[in-house]
Amino acid sequence: MALYTKAAEILEKAEQKQGALKTLVYDSKFQNIKQLFALVCETQKYSSILQEIIESTKLLKQTRLKMNLAKVLVYDLLMGRGVKCGGAWKAVMMKHRSRLQAELARMKIKQKVSRNQDLLPAGVQEPEGEQLPRYVRVNTLKTTVDDAVDYLKRDGFSYLGQAWRLEDLSLKRKDFVRDLHLSDLLVFAPKTDFHDHFLYKAGHIILQDKASCLPAYLLNPPPGSHIIDACAAPGNKTSHLAAIMKNKGKLFAFDLDAKRLSTMSTLLLRAGVTCQQLANQDFLKVDPDSPQYKDVEFILLDPSCSGSGMVCLRDDASSADREKQQARLASLASFQLRCLNHGLRFPRLQRLVYSTCSVHSQENEEVVTACLQQNPGFRLVPLLAQWPERGLQPLSQCLRASTANTRTHGFFVALLEKHSEAQSQNQEHAVQIIEPGPEETPCSPSVREEKPAASPEEPAGSEEEMETTETTEDKPEPAEPHADCTPAKKKRKRKKKKKAAKAE
Repeated sequence: MALYTKAAEILEKAEQKQGALKTLVYDSKFQNIKQLFALVCETQKYSSILQEIIESTKLLKQTRLKMNLAKVLVYDLLMGRGVKCGGAWKAVMMKHRSRLQAELARMKIKQKVSRNQDLLPAGVQEPEGEQLPRYVRVNTLKTTVDDAVDYLKRDGFSYLGQAWRLEDLSLKRKDFVRDLHLSDLLVFAPKTDFHDHFLYKAGHIILQDKASCLPAYLLNPPPGSHIIDACAAPGNKTSHLAAIMKNKGKLFAFDLDAKRLSTMSTLLLRAGVTCQQLANQDFLKVDPDSPQYKDVEFILLDPSCSGSGMVCLRDDASSADREKQQARLASLASFQLRCLNHGLRFPRLQRLVYSTCSVHSQENEEVVTACLQQNPGFRLVPLLAQWPERGLQPLSQCLRASTANTRTHGFFVALLEKHSEAQSQNQEHAVQIIEPGPEETPCSPSVREEKPAASPEEPAGSEEEMETTETTEDKPEPAEPHADCTPAKKKRKRKKKKKAAKAE
């Protein structure tokens, strides 16, 4: 009963625009977050159909249920896996089941369709060919991709090898492939369920959308790094970071909600993560100058957002709600920019990855543009040239994701890297010195051992570059002449010439 009560409560809050559905679910402190999230999303997707069934059968009048509670119960009864509670509510639903089923059948006949999803408005339907695949990340802290593949093959799945095109991700039941972009990601047919599978329960695989795997993959911290996951719960990205750094180093993870942090702790324990330091703390109140974080060079920032990229949260706001939505987006963007600016204050930071599950430019490109204007010491790193969807111009270095172009939820990722303007100028000067002038002779001071400017692939601001900057910023001493061109040697040469002349 608690599941349906909580789901109805969240739907009510969502209708009143009290927050994004995903945020409301995770803030609910419900024990089984995944189950609650799935029920809320599906109920909201079929909301208009459920309401029509409820009103046609006069269910509210006969049961005294409230609309949102009736919706979640009717959804599970007619379209889900059956009502999961016992007691009075189940008895009520079973009493009216025949009439509810008859009304659903009548609607299908009237619209000349056979499937529930065909009753949905065209903008909400997911055609069979466009349903999202099931993505499974192999947890390399506990197993290898090859071992996971072998286990799944023995369990009845058919491995089709490496995917090379997006079309290869259109899979039939029991087929699976290795992803074409992320090497530790396996791809299965839509809605393949692993919640009761041994590999999932043992923490060997993580159920995570492909787009959600991008931030940690692109940040790519080496083993031994000190990293911050700024808004960490529920913890999938945190466990991915730990796997990339092989559990070596320190991984500081912050979240303001103690309940979510507790759930995250359980997830990390199951995943075999040992390098984490969890803190029930607001990231904006973390002191960047604290000695504890003096070696932090990498930050993953995935702050609260509208969640508009989630398939079940597609934006269908009416014109009356547009003004409220814009106000909410402005508030979220302001918070996101503060988080981004705060993250860039850590003194040894080299790279920060910023991501949202939003499709709105206000939360994505506009936030990044404002941040770069306020922090000229950072620049964007071009990401995955082969990725099919880029950030909106002029931020084509960033990545976007969508159901149509990448077969994922809607997502946005930007990677910011520290660089020094003074350093760049000095390096350009060094390169100019290397180029020989028109009057350069073999006795000119040698400058070819100067360190060249960093290539685009190298992270700017590395320790080696910092040392080069410090030496080139000081005014250089006059270069030592070449050994063959010393004054003493020139004098000896002149004497030899005079003797030769006399001898002649």
